[in-house]
Amino acid sequence: MRTTAKICGLSTPATLDSAIASGASHVGFVHFAPSPRHVDLARLAGLAARVPARVARVGVLVDPDDAQVESIAPFVDVLQLHKVAPDRAAAIRARSGREIWAAVPVKTRGDLDAAVPYHGAADLIVYDAKTPDSAALPGGMGLRFDWALLDRFRHPLPWALSGGLDADAVGEAITRTGARLVDVSSGVESAPGVKDVDKIAAFLQAVARC
Repeated sequence: MRTTAKICGLSTPATLDSAIASGASHVGFVHFAPSPRHVDLARLAGLAARVPARVARVGVLVDPDDAQVESIAPFVDVLQLHKVAPDRAAAIRARSGREIWAAVPVKTRGDLDAAVPYHGAADLIVYDAKTPDSAALPGGMGLRFDWALLDRFRHPLPWALSGGLDADAVGEAITRTGARLVDVSSGVESAPGVKDVDKIAAFLQAVARC
């Protein structure tokens, strides 16, 4: 099974089209106002309408309330949830009818244990680098965790690897961890929130070689 890739934090038609044309399996839209990648609902709806059926649309939310979930759900296939407990994830899954990805921030081996309670509450775990407690954002900061922490861990669900990936590192990451889905945001940017079509293409070419 080949590894696939999600390009996250897309906010313009040009970069979205580039991700699709270059072979992304998933495209992500961040709906979280503090993020430099935030897209409001109107723009998100317009971008989502450009995505062909073969590519899954992922809405990224941080501790969302029911109103946020209900507003974004019609435009996406997947909800990626950050800072959401397992019971809340299960409730969002039931309420929205969407596939649920739960983000688990990782710095130590013990952090991986937080994935276990999501069994039955989510469909996939996104292992991402843990940001500092003082950070305004839960991800998208270019941080990487020690991939060796995943060695021999019994994953409770299918999973994706995120955090600090770029075209130069993603091949090693896939070889080292066996990830079948990789997730990138800042690693294909020229500045925070500004996607680069050449970096998107290079990243997806590197994934395709694995």
